[in-house]
Amino acid sequence: MTPFPPAAFPTTRFRRMRTSAQLRGLMRENTLTADDLIWPVFVMEGEDAEHPIASMPGVSRLTVGRVVRAAEQAAELGIPAICLFPYIEQSRKTEDCAEAWDADNLSNRAIRAIKAGVPDIAVMTDIALDPYNINGHDGYVVDGQILNDETVEALVKMALAQADAGADILGPSDMMDGRIGAIRSALETAGHSNVTILSYAAKYASAFYGPFRDAVGASGALKGDKNTYQMDPGNSDEALRLVARDIADGADMVMVKPGMPYLDICRRVKESFGVPTYAYQVSGEYAMLKGAGLNGWVDGQKVMMESLLSFKRAGCDGILTYFAPEAARLLRGG
Repeated sequence: MTPFPPAAFPTTRFRRMRTSAQLRGLMRENTLTADDLIWPVFVMEGEDAEHPIASMPGVSRLTVGRVVRAAEQAAELGIPAICLFPYIEQSRKTEDCAEAWDADNLSNRAIRAIKAGVPDIAVMTDIALDPYNINGHDGYVVDGQILNDETVEALVKMALAQADAGADILGPSDMMDGRIGAIRSALETAGHSNVTILSYAAKYASAFYGPFRDAVGASGALKGDKNTYQMDPGNSDEALRLVARDIADGADMVMVKPGMPYLDICRRVKESFGVPTYAYQVSGEYAMLKGAGLNGWVDGQKVMMESLLSFKRAGCDGILTYFAPEAARLLRGG
């Protein structure tokens, strides 16, 4: 839409509406609230412990009991959802990835513990094989090739196990073709019609994921790259085709990942489809902003809030961000 041309200066002075905090607030087009945030957390085996992640200052892997306490903290801050990512011990990683759909695996135990202790918070999960795969890939690897259809069958089993454990939101992050339709059909058949799917619909083969792979222990395991299933960073129209397919196949919400380098994609998705649209402010984005703030190169709190607001301005309905608790405290005035 082309804006109506304003009257000439001095009849029009744009600075009039910037002269006080009250006036600036009255004309603010986009706002950020705690309701916009999903907090990704890393869960590990053990009892009452946490391990700091060197490449993500301020972020730690947490044992299940401490993840429950994190969920309590999130609920107190008004954060509506927490997203679980497991750190799987090397001895439990295999080529068949069977641990991924074990009813008593780390993720499923954490889901049950959170729903028992903090029933009002939504629990989101990750659906991909990479934490469980000895090869570090999101799909089965045979002769150097990532198998699509066989991987989708495994992802369906993983999704059903998470739904059985009580997950509210499933996040297929693997980028295999056909997995949304297969998961939705299986959920309906199994009586999980109210379990929602937040599809990683436009997930790019990005260099911004490095610290995350440290966090889940996949960095050393990965053989090769993920270019055959994650998107080429040079593509934009393809993202819209992927989103359209996932919506048609049963996704309730869609995600663009990474976040800030792909705000143009967020805007195109929201304007084209009008569906609930999310972005993931990924580990590399977090590490850069947090590191610059800790070194005094930028005002850490201000760039954090500015970065999160940029997602709302681009049309996102919410953001997955490691800054969630810190941002929520600031929004609350604490």
